[in-house]
Amino acid sequence: MAQNPAAKFASMRGKTPEEAKFFWTGGPVEVAPKTYFASQFSGATAFETGEGIVLVDTGTRQFAPLIAAMLRQKTQSPIHTAIYTHGHIDHAYGLEAFLLPGQKRPRVIAHRAMPARFARYRATAKHNAALNARQFGGTVEAASNDAYNAFALEPVPPDTLYDDAMTVTVGGEQFELHHCKGETDDHTWVWSPQRRVLCPGDLFIWAVPNDGNPQKVQRYPWERAKGLRAMAEKKPYALCPGHGGPVVGEDAKIVRMLNETAAFLETVTARTLAAMEAGSPPQVDIVTGIELPKSDSPWLQPVYDDTEFLVRNVIRFYGGWWSGRPSELKPSPRAALAREIAGLSGGAATLAERAAALAKEGQFRLACHLADFALEAAPGDEAVRTSVAAVYDARAETEESLMAINIFNSAAAYARAGRPFA
Repeated sequence: MAQNPAAKFASMRGKTPEEAKFFWTGGPVEVAPKTYFASQFSGATAFETGEGIVLVDTGTRQFAPLIAAMLRQKTQSPIHTAIYTHGHIDHAYGLEAFLLPGQKRPRVIAHRAMPARFARYRATAKHNAALNARQFGGTVEAASNDAYNAFALEPVPPDTLYDDAMTVTVGGEQFELHHCKGETDDHTWVWSPQRRVLCPGDLFIWAVPNDGNPQKVQRYPWERAKGLRAMAEKKPYALCPGHGGPVVGEDAKIVRMLNETAAFLETVTARTLAAMEAGSPPQVDIVTGIELPKSDSPWLQPVYDDTEFLVRNVIRFYGGWWSGRPSELKPSPRAALAREIAGLSGGAATLAERAAALAKEGQFRLACHLADFALEAAPGDEAVRTSVAAVYDARAETEESLMAINIFNSAAAYARAGRPFA
């Protein structure tokens, strides 16, 4: 069985069990009567009813058979209804693995924005495969056909779409679906009032929310905060998250987890907007100038996304694409700029040497600017390539979030190949 990359990261970074809860893999856990949760990189929840199973999320194509096998240890009922909390490939692409031989096609429910997401994935499959390769430390060339097919091949499509909220009844029980923008624009959280089980999808992931991902489309931390507060009002008995282990029978803790995460996002948003209102400075000055909130709670550690990246998505939504630096409105090609700077500095090797010296001093933000220019000015220089790769290897070791660590690892891999990172 292939080790999931997040679990591999957790073991490599020496995370404690609580700090690494995002990477929890296991199951089946009976979180309420006839309600089962299992996770392999992402989680799925099976509500067994008299009419069949209501299945919330389905995993990736790669891991869905493992999740299904875990859930089938508890129930052999057919899938009556599948609910996709959102259209990411680790939540909506594995339904086939859960279906019993010859069973009737289940009803598949999702938010109305989801088909447009699937269409976008098909149109940009190679692009998304490359993004994911970098997100897990590789290069565009390393993006395999499997990675491409993950986006190019359609999942079982939803046949029932809703807008703001929807209640379905299966086996005499109600299941509430609520739309909430957050990590995606098509996100749904599911509430079972009879069993008091909450399935938030990726609106809760046992980590700083993934609302900043630097390679992906617009995300909505302020909207997620509203949804988390609405979930907390339900006072769930059990929480079955999109990533990480379940929480069962600790109502007060679950409410605290949801509300603390909402408050964290509200703080990021408020501080970013306040900085934007203070004269609309260049974006990088906002990002590096505001005080980022921190938490001692294990469910709010930056083990996957980075709090700094969340600021970028607030700016992007309210402030457009321009960085605010006049030279970057209609910039020179980077290679030409790099050659000019290298020439003024005494050559690419000099830039690379200075970058290495700054990195040794721990000044990685500045060091990486110079390293980029050195590589872009002289991508064929073996010494420059080796030096730049070492800078990014060292920077990756200083980071906490999987996102930052692997993008810097990817930068090192590009440097060794003699390629700029773009």
